[in-house]
Amino acid sequence: MNEDLLNLKALRAFYEIVRTGSVTAAATRIGMSQPAVSRQLAQLEALIGFELFHRDHGRLVPTQDGLLLYEEVSLSLNGFQRIQSLVSDISGFRIGHLKLVAPPSFCEGILPDIVAAFSARFPRVRISVDSHSREVAKSMIATRTVDGGFLIVPVNRDDLREDPVCNNETVCVLQADNPLASHRTLTPKMLRGEPLILLGYGQNSRATIDSSFSRAGVQPDARIETHTVSSACAFAARGLGVALVNRLLAEFYMRPGLVMRRFEPILSNEYAFVTSSLSTPSRLATEFLKETKHYFANKNLPEL
Repeated sequence: MNEDLLNLKALRAFYEIVRTGSVTAAATRIGMSQPAVSRQLAQLEALIGFELFHRDHGRLVPTQDGLLLYEEVSLSLNGFQRIQSLVSDISGFRIGHLKLVAPPSFCEGILPDIVAAFSARFPRVRISVDSHSREVAKSMIATRTVDGGFLIVPVNRDDLREDPVCNNETVCVLQADNPLASHRTLTPKMLRGEPLILLGYGQNSRATIDSSFSRAGVQPDARIETHTVSSACAFAARGLGVALVNRLLAEFYMRPGLVMRRFEPILSNEYAFVTSSLSTPSRLATEFLKETKHYFANKNLPEL
């Protein structure tokens, strides 16, 4: 095989066929005719000497070899897109595409204010914000599928760079008429037998909460498990239990009839803006980090 004959157009056609599941959909995404995409695929298979798809009654099902190639092509195309974005960024600075990943509660509460301030400075920059599980988010940042994202630290990966941006405590959110609301501070022993609303397994904050109860010799009554601070506060507002959540994020979801109380022992929730350590952050990501730090430096929370 002559490696010089591999061309970007054929690889893009192959990538879109696997991604969309059909030649027709792939042709629409890349702005080519269906016959042209089919020709690109046939030429690519002839060039590399092995089949990329099984033909099953008109359907194209990727072969094992095809899936292996798809993973590498995906990384390469993402790299090419980053180059294109960088060229645009260098030529105009205010013209570019900033791609971020953040937890849902971050997107709903904190992020809109930061994005608004950033967009006021760079009004022509496109911004994409996505939410995924913690592990998927780390992979997206490490492979530079996104420019950066917000994660609770530590991230424990050598291919990721952490820039701490905020650190706040876990609090209890509960109905104002709950007898426990008469206390300024709640402890695991005081919450013994009380229905709790906790963030689901797999989250760092959940592990620290469980550990604090275990040290106090208390078995937490996890009545409701959820995955966002907003839903935890909503459940608490309906009197379904006491929510143990990140204070900074919970501030955005307080409503009449809800109160916030300290939780002891103090459990810290430190977030960082995380980028890939395999390359220098884009200038847009660097500017966004500056805006983020400015936001938190001027964020004052009311006393509990």
